[in-house]
Amino acid sequence: MQAPTPIPVEKLQFAMPPVHDSMADERRYRKERLAGALRVFGRLGYEDGVSGHITARDPEYDDCFWVNPFGMPFKHITVGDLVLANAEGQVVEGRHHVNQAAFTVHAQAHLARPDVVAVAHCHSVHGRALSTLGELLDPITQEACAFYASHALYDGYTGVVVDEKEGKRIAAALGDHKAVILRNHGLLTVGDSVDAAAWWFITMERSCQVQLSARAAGRPILIGHNQAEATRDQLGSDLVAWINYQPLWQDISRSEPDLLT
Repeated sequence: MQAPTPIPVEKLQFAMPPVHDSMADERRYRKERLAGALRVFGRLGYEDGVSGHITARDPEYDDCFWVNPFGMPFKHITVGDLVLANAEGQVVEGRHHVNQAAFTVHAQAHLARPDVVAVAHCHSVHGRALSTLGELLDPITQEACAFYASHALYDGYTGVVVDEKEGKRIAAALGDHKAVILRNHGLLTVGDSVDAAAWWFITMERSCQVQLSARAAGRPILIGHNQAEATRDQLGSDLVAWINYQPLWQDISRSEPDLLT
């Protein structure tokens, strides 16, 4: 029996980041993705009291950022709950307060990196654990290689960040990387979309877990420099991060459609 004729590649569906016709459409899209990412983070247990935020730059007012409301559970957040704040942390749209300490770090990262649309920072367990060692991720898996020579360490701790100068120092440590490990604090990731920033945080947290587990079991074998660089070049772009995140978006948006209200 003859095998079925293959379907031409151009007729197969493959999701890619959308292009928007208006600022309003772009704003709505970013807010939907932000609400969805916060719910995903809630599912994954990244929430710790009132700590943890994801911010998304407004497409029209590029010095203003959408953020989750202070004290609201990640799992309950809807598009309508999101707050728009300016770089000083002042609310310009919305009904809720903003966590000023967290927003200081996010705002400075956004201001230092005009290419960044979203910033994610939460007090996740394994990210915090690795941060206490004052070390970077080792290239021991292909997922960790996405961060090879593409993340930094902020080697200082001054308590809760409420000082703009401290936020600027963290942004400087981040540089042009996709992530920074804040010593004794946790992880911060950035991306050119909410989806990318969220995926980098998720996969970085998992990479921290793998590294800690591997070290507890023995001596992990490092992937060589050339192979680690090649793997990063294959897997380390924001587009690849966006693609990897889509199953999580599809799951959360289909199972919890109220997030879009």
